[in-house]
Amino acid sequence: MVVGLSIPVAADATTPVEWQDLPDPASQEFEDPYRDLGQETLEGVIEVARLRAMQEQTGSLQGDDAARLEASLTSLEEQGIDADVLISQRWIVAERREAAATLGNAAFDGAEVTISGFAIPAPPETDGTSVAYLVEQRGMCSHMPPPMPNQMIRVRLTSDWTPDYMHQPVSLTGRLRINPTQEVFRVVDGEVPMSATWQLDAVAVQTYSAAPLAAEASSEWVDQLRAKLKANKAETGE
Repeated sequence: MVVGLSIPVAADATTPVEWQDLPDPASQEFEDPYRDLGQETLEGVIEVARLRAMQEQTGSLQGDDAARLEASLTSLEEQGIDADVLISQRWIVAERREAAATLGNAAFDGAEVTISGFAIPAPPETDGTSVAYLVEQRGMCSHMPPPMPNQMIRVRLTSDWTPDYMHQPVSLTGRLRINPTQEVFRVVDGEVPMSATWQLDAVAVQTYSAAPLAAEASSEWVDQLRAKLKANKAETGE
């Protein structure tokens, strides 16, 4: 049930956006030789990397360290894995993963959009502007890492509305921009670093429940909104 609405904006002036639209599409597909490694195999590669670093620092390995390196290399070779080749690619893969997690879709940079999610209260800006963060799913706390930066939106509110509670379901309308930000503040039970690729200057807010959802509550309203947004896209040819 809709229980709140701020400054309205004409529906045909905005583009419905879903969360999977936000990352830069070109950065999402890349070769990652680490992606399908099992935990035991990955630990073997890490062990080889650690021992190779020791070998470079000291010039050679002796005793148990040399034996562990030989055993790890043999085990990985039996799995068809060249550990040294894999290790040599680690920084390349790290850069690709960073791009996939942080780059935003330029097609929506500067667009007037409507997007739905869960709002997290945040400290206001120094001039008093209300701030919130919008995420796709409920549940983030200091023990659960925040979403990737390109799946988080820092929201500046033109009204004095702020979320009534953590993870309040909302639909927001406003201008979306790629504007990477970082700040740390308390979320639920501890401080959390909040890195967001996106900023939304929201001019309209719709809230969808008058009280916090129970932990076991479903997110049917999200599915309904997504279906509506898809229908709007089909009608407008977006």
